[in-house]
Amino acid sequence: MIFIESRKRKPENLHKDYPGAAILDLTSKSENSEFIVLSPFYPHGNIPIPFSEGKTASSVEGIWQGLKVFKDADIDYSCFTNDTMKDLKRSIRVNGEPLGHRKGVNGSELLNYFEARMLIYLPSYKWVLDNVPAAHQAVEKIKHAAENGDVVLLDYNTNDNFRDLEKPLSHAGLVKLYIEGNYPDPEKGVNGYKPFTKEEAETYRKQQKENKKKHIDGGIQTDLFS
Repeated sequence: MIFIESRKRKPENLHKDYPGAAILDLTSKSENSEFIVLSPFYPHGNIPIPFSEGKTASSVEGIWQGLKVFKDADIDYSCFTNDTMKDLKRSIRVNGEPLGHRKGVNGSELLNYFEARMLIYLPSYKWVLDNVPAAHQAVEKIKHAAENGDVVLLDYNTNDNFRDLEKPLSHAGLVKLYIEGNYPDPEKGVNGYKPFTKEEAETYRKQQKENKKKHIDGGIQTDLFS
C-alpha cells in the first residue's frame, strides 16, 4: 500500500508506524536523485504550458506560479524559464490579492482555483509522469515496491484528494493516484469533477485518519479516491 506523510515528521516515528516500509522523499529537498525528479519544482524542461501552443516551461511549479494573476501583477514569464528550483513562489505580500490563473500565456480568461487545478496543474504534472523517462522510471520503482509491501511517500503537503480545496494539493498524492489508476481524466476537465464541500472534506479526512490507523494497527484500508 502507498501512504502519504509529511516530510516534517521524525523518521523514527515513521518507521514506528510503518515498520519495514520503503520511505521515499519526493520533495525538492530530497537527497535521493531517483525520486527528486517527481517534485513539481524539478526542471525537466520542455513541459507544455496548457492553452499556450508552442510554449513550454522548465517545471510544473513554474507553470503554476507563472500563470497566476494578482491585483498588482499579471503572469510572470521568468517562472517558465526558472530552472533552479528556487524563488518560484509568488507572494500576496508582493503582488497583491490573487485573482486567478490565466488560461494560457496569451489568454484573456481567468480560471478559479478549482478550474486551475484541474486544467493547469493536474494535466501538467501528468505530462511529466507520462513523458519524462526519469519520472516514469521513478513511478515504476514505487509501483513495484508497493506490490511487495508498504510505501510511504513524503511531501510537505499531505492533502491527497484533488477535490479538497481547503489545503494545498500533495503531488505525492498524485503519484499515488497515478499508480493506482485513479488519476483524474484530463478529458473530463472541470465538468466531470466537483470540489468537496466543507462537510465532505471533513468527512474524507476523518475517514482517511481512521483507515490509516486501522492499517497501522493491522486492519484494512478502504479506497477513498472515488
